[in-house]
Amino acid sequence: MQLSDLDLNKTYTYADYLQWTFEERLELIKGKIFKMTPAPNLYHQDIVMAVSSALYNYLKGKPCKVYTAPFDVRLPRTAAKNDKVVYTVVQPDVCVICDTTKLDIKGCVGAPDIVVEVLSPGNNKKELRNKYEVYEESGVKEYWIVSPQDKSFLQYTLTDEGRYQASRLMTLGDEVITRILPGFVLDLDIIFENIHPEL
Repeated sequence: MQLSDLDLNKTYTYADYLQWTFEERLELIKGKIFKMTPAPNLYHQDIVMAVSSALYNYLKGKPCKVYTAPFDVRLPRTAAKNDKVVYTVVQPDVCVICDTTKLDIKGCVGAPDIVVEVLSPGNNKKELRNKYEVYEESGVKEYWIVSPQDKSFLQYTLTDEGRYQASRLMTLGDEVITRILPGFVLDLDIIFENIHPEL
């Protein structure tokens, strides 16, 4: 079966997702197929490595774990009671999971504590709209969006009412802290140090 054989208007489940063996990397958001952008560019990968390294070094000896894509995060649908079918499977660039009971051999079932997405020219709409919605609905406590193009960082924090509240837009000279990881500091000068003006 080819990806082109699938009906992109149909709603798919995690069971369908597990049967696919396409070369293209896919995500399933609310049952709809989204093709991931081609292999990320150098700057995207530099940022992913810098963020994940900072988190990994901080988390040594602590219960939380950090993972990078490709790593399936399955977000069960919450609209219908007793509905066990997973309609959303995403591969965040970086995620932090503190409840290790959510981990299994295939990835994570349920909301990570922190999800980090690094924007690429082709994925901004998907990241900013579709993933924002599913991360908020599923209870991801913090959603970080990093833009290599303008060297900016936006941190969404889930309120007690279950809605995201945005930080101010951060950039060079700023440091990111999070209530989820007390004492952790992400220096944006280090995160963006390899990003050149010609990007």
